[in-house]
Order: sequence, then structure tokens, then C-alpha cells
Amino acid sequence: MSDTAERTLIAPSELNRRTGKFLYRFVLTTTLIGFTVVFVFPLYWMASGALKSSRELADPSPTLFPGSFHPEAYTEAWTNTGLGKHFLNTLILALGAWLIQLIIDVAAAYALSKLRPVLGNIVLGMMLATLMLPVSALLVPTYLTVTDVPLIHLNLINTPWAIWLPAAANAFNIFILKRFFDQIPQELMDSARIDGAGPVRVLVSVILPLSRPVLAVVSIFAVVGVWKDFLWPLIVLPDPAKQPITVALSRLSEFLPANQLLAGMVIASIPLLVLFLIFQRHIIAGLTAGSLKG
Repeated sequence: MSDTAERTLIAPSELNRRTGKFLYRFVLTTTLIGFTVVFVFPLYWMASGALKSSRELADPSPTLFPGSFHPEAYTEAWTNTGLGKHFLNTLILALGAWLIQLIIDVAAAYALSKLRPVLGNIVLGMMLATLMLPVSALLVPTYLTVTDVPLIHLNLINTPWAIWLPAAANAFNIFILKRFFDQIPQELMDSARIDGAGPVRVLVSVILPLSRPVLAVVSIFAVVGVWKDFLWPLIVLPDPAKQPITVALSRLSEFLPANQLLAGMVIASIPLLVLFLIFQRHIIAGLTAGSLKG
């Protein structure tokens, strides 16, 4: 039986022609350059703008390259505004949210995928339904929850828990983890149970070691989500000394020169850019991992 020919957007016969090859390479190159410019140019404009003087930034005729270089704007933005403190606040909020989110989401996904509780599909459906709601619709109920936590009646305003608690259960991450756990062969779990392993031991010794790609994806999403968030920290962290760097830059924008403000934005963006460049392969591998070979 002959193999079915692979279907592509461009027929192989067209690619064998000189005109077809030229058009294919031209369209591909143009598309890649276009997407690169769209995504990279704002970063370049921000980084190069920090090297300009405030007067040059205020010029109604913007320039692509700085007329005069002022790299001291980066050091001044760091020292004159106390960004180091806010940078540390952001790091604490991101790491705490990552740890709590990983614990809660892994446990929920494991229960829905492997333990299969009663009404588990209904619970999963209700979780996914929350993804259809706009973030603005959840602000008021979430704020009321953190100002008076049910049962224990604690006010979490101006505490890291006001960020960590709402981020604990993430429906999207639970769904990704559950889909990955579904692909892990049941035979591996049965073998662990025969050796006397309980549900927690199976999770720690069997499921998690096989789930490193998807755990990396969830970890990156958790850190990036908290690091770049602005509206929620602005609401629940009114104390300037406890605010993350995104909120602090917005508050200080009235007093900072334009080039120092841009320099602060660049500093705030560097950790996320480094994180993406280091773990980009893990992101792709985790999102595309759909099966495991036995």
C-alpha cells in the first residue's frame, strides 16, 4: 500500500520550479522580517529611548538613533528611585506565587486526571468556564475575598498573600497539566502501586519526573503572570514600600525624567527576556508534548 502524499500549502511541483522557489523564499523572508520588526522594534525603541536625553525624547520629530548617548540614565533610574527594593518585592511575589501555584495546580490536575473523583468532569468544566470571564468581572469578588477571607476572616491587603492566594488555582495551568498527565501510561502507576506506593508517592516518584517539560511551562507562565501584572497589585498593595516594580514605575512616572522612566522599564523587562531566551525550548516542548512512548 502506497503512503499517502503529504499535503502542504504549496505543491512540491511548484517548489521545483524557479518561480515557485523564488516566491516561496520571498514570502517566507518577508513574513519573518515583518514579524521580527513588529515584536522587536518596541523593545529597541524603549532601550534606545533610555539612552537619549529628555529633551530629545520630547522632540516632536522622533529619531531612530540617539543623537547623544546617556547610559547613566540606567544607573540613575536604579539608584534615584529605589528600584532595587521594588525589584526585590517583585521577585518575592513571583517566587511565592510560582511555588503555591505549582503545588495547588499539580495536585488538582493529578486528582482530575488519575484519581478521577466523583463529579470530576463537572469540576473541570466549571474551572474552564472561568477562562471565559473577563478579568475585570472578577476584580470585585476577588477583592472582597482578600479583604475578608471566608471562615478565617483575615484582611490580606498589603501582604504578599493578596497576590499569592488569587494566583493559586489557575484553570489554564490545571488544564495543561491534566492533558499531560492523561498521556502518562496507566501501567506505570499500576506498577508503582504493586510495589506499595500510595497516591502521593506515585505523584512524586512517577508522575512528576515524567512531567518536567510541562512543569517548566507552568512555572514560566506563573512567574511571567505575576511579574508583568499591574492592575491587581495596584489595588491590593497601596503601600508604596511593598509595591512591585510595575506599580512603582507608574507611581514614579510623574517625577522621573522620561529617559530614566524608560530605563526603569528596560530593567523591569530584562528578567522576563532572559527567562524566555533560556527556556524557550522548554516552552515549545511542554506545549507540544502530547504523548509518551512506552
